[in-house]
Amino acid sequence: MSDQPTYSRSPAWSRRRFLRYWSAAALGSTLISVAAPAALALGPERRTLRFVHTHTGEKLVAPYSQGGCYLPECLDRVRHFLRDFRTGESHPIDPGLLDILYDLQIQAGREDAFQIISGYRSPATNANLRSKSTGVAERSLHMQGKALDIRLTGFSTRKLRDLALSLQRGGVGYYASSDFVHIDTGRVRFW
Repeated sequence: MSDQPTYSRSPAWSRRRFLRYWSAAALGSTLISVAAPAALALGPERRTLRFVHTHTGEKLVAPYSQGGCYLPECLDRVRHFLRDFRTGESHPIDPGLLDILYDLQIQAGREDAFQIISGYRSPATNANLRSKSTGVAERSLHMQGKALDIRLTGFSTRKLRDLALSLQRGGVGYYASSDFVHIDTGRVRFW
């Protein structure tokens, strides 16, 4: 027997298949070399939001996500902070809502506090507000922890509305006379 390797042409490795395989491997290594630094940059990212509640005066600094994972302890603090200030009832807040806020602050180029006008609303509070105003939805997403009425400190609410609309990630309402923007994680729509 010879120590030299023998090469046989296998039908499974045609020239075309060989070229496809190595082209894909080369493309894959290029994508990995380009994507890896970006993935590493996003991995340890800490997402922090600042809040001030316009009705209670409370303030909260909320590092709610680290490395793409939501931090349960912080989500509990956010839940309490965004409670129905009229009744004291709280409800889990959709983390997607926090992601929208984070993206808004990035788009605005600001790390100022979001002023919270309304967070979670109990069904009783929602019914009470609805009896006094035609602008309150019967099945408001506020009752599901999926909506907020906000301002961004030192930033135009009109510009904030425009940024929220550009995200295309839920409902956006603009209340110019009351100077706030409604955002939610429902279907994309605006008013």
